[in-house]
Amino acid sequence: MTQAITPPLTLYDRDLNLWLEEAIAKLKTGDFHNLDVENLIEELEGLAGRDRRELESRLTRLIEHILKRCYVNLPECYRGWEITIVNQRAELTTLLEQSPSLKSYFSQVFDRAFDTAIKLVKLEYPDTNFSAVWQFSRNIDSLLTIDFWRKN
Repeated sequence: MTQAITPPLTLYDRDLNLWLEEAIAKLKTGDFHNLDVENLIEELEGLAGRDRRELESRLTRLIEHILKRCYVNLPECYRGWEITIVNQRAELTTLLEQSPSLKSYFSQVFDRAFDTAIKLVKLEYPDTNFSAVWQFSRNIDSLLTIDFWRKN
């Protein structure tokens, strides 16, 4: 019977945090020759994808709660929905301040975020007549500041 010899695990496989610390140290000292470039690229791509997923997730949650606040007549729930709206807006604002280039992605995923949010609220409140299209501004600044449920 032959035994398969498994290669030893790399630092990247054994301890991601330690690998990151060592990669940062190598970058700071200019030790590019000993840098694990392949895994560094993988990690950087993962970070970019993570931010895009977070933006879409938070945008979906924001839209979901704006829809609830605008269409669902449950005054006892308004405060909770408004708190969630404030939290999501704050997190989106921070994310966009850290990565302004995500503003273009914001526009790209708006329709998908709205579609997901409308499905969720319709499931949760099947007797409520939600608009099938977004009735408010899609402008990023408006979404992050305007309380659409307040009558001007």
